[in-house]
Amino acid sequence: MSSKALEGVRILDLSRVLAAPLAGQLLADLGADVIKVERPGTGDESREYGPPFLNDSDGNPTSDAAFYLSCNRNKRSITVDLASPDGQEIVRRLAAQSDVVLENFKTGALKKYGLDYDSLKAINPRLVYCSITGFGQTGPMAHKPGYDGVFQAMGGMMSVSGLPDGVPGGGPMKVGISMVDILTSLYASSAILAALHHRDAGGGTGQHIDLSLLDCGVASLSHFAMSYLVSGEIPARRGNGGYGGVPSQTFRCSDRDIFLTAGNNVQFARLCRALDRPELARDPRFDNTAGRICNRDALLDILDAVFATRTAEDWLARLDVADVPSSPVNDIAGALANPQIVHRGMVREIDHPVAGKLKALSNPIRLSQTPIEDYAPPPLVGEHTDAILASVGYGPDAVAALRQSRVI
Repeated sequence: MSSKALEGVRILDLSRVLAAPLAGQLLADLGADVIKVERPGTGDESREYGPPFLNDSDGNPTSDAAFYLSCNRNKRSITVDLASPDGQEIVRRLAAQSDVVLENFKTGALKKYGLDYDSLKAINPRLVYCSITGFGQTGPMAHKPGYDGVFQAMGGMMSVSGLPDGVPGGGPMKVGISMVDILTSLYASSAILAALHHRDAGGGTGQHIDLSLLDCGVASLSHFAMSYLVSGEIPARRGNGGYGGVPSQTFRCSDRDIFLTAGNNVQFARLCRALDRPELARDPRFDNTAGRICNRDALLDILDAVFATRTAEDWLARLDVADVPSSPVNDIAGALANPQIVHRGMVREIDHPVAGKLKALSNPIRLSQTPIEDYAPPPLVGEHTDAILASVGYGPDAVAALRQSRVI
């Protein structure tokens, strides 16, 4: 039995920045051999997205930003000038021996180099070719560039995030992390695995995957979009409040915020007992889910006043005993120090050739038969160039000539 779920799968990663590299990292974690193709000299531009930059073992900053380190572990790096004929030949040789090509160039950009899907499919009909672009391969905006925040704005995500209009700080709000990029990476990895299964179980041919960040952002609207499609009403912003059962949001205690959800009648009754307000569960305005949603403002005014009377620690202890889902609102330091997160090993140390030890997030997937155990550090620029070229037939003299001519 293989020790890695994707052992034997080779992915040629022509991508940079976040969405596509993160998809490549997920597949690399699962055991695929991911070859990251970078520009000679500078590499992936996300290496420069700092500060902060990684420090070497002497405490001096390197040229690799934390941004780059977040989405490139378990890969091998080769530097290739895609604009040169010799560089294009290197990519074609690698594609001939790969299962997947992953790229996020602007629509049509790789065609001029003969590295588009149709060109590489002629060399390797089994190739799964995943293109991740802002707007997709077709449509009136396919040619346009874009970044995560643009798609949060255009796709509607910002419109349902943030405080309501008319209150201090009200207005559309971007999600803090690059949520559309991250969601797109998950769609990409799922699509690639589906295409590989189809190829291997259904006829032996690859296919082209056309993924748009805008599409993925719109798809992530999920039940918000469905509420609009069913009712015709645009969902209002509710700050830290949810759209499911009520209450489901933050409450300010005497010292800090907590978050809780009482998503059904049983949990709401438990919450009321924990608050020493059992009569609220019998109030005809609040004794069923629909009533609590319709009378949201009245209920939240009552709960706000109650929670303000005690500390977060006091309330969380009561809510825990009552089995009401709740949590302090942690910053990142608090989140990573959470005993459950520590127990699950979500932060680990890995060996790095320059930094010595590097702390990094773990992959959250837990597989019983093919566990994710290997955590190679994000590669240095071109760290594996010679070995990768040797694997596709380039001898030492040919490699030296390519380096001399700055193709690599």
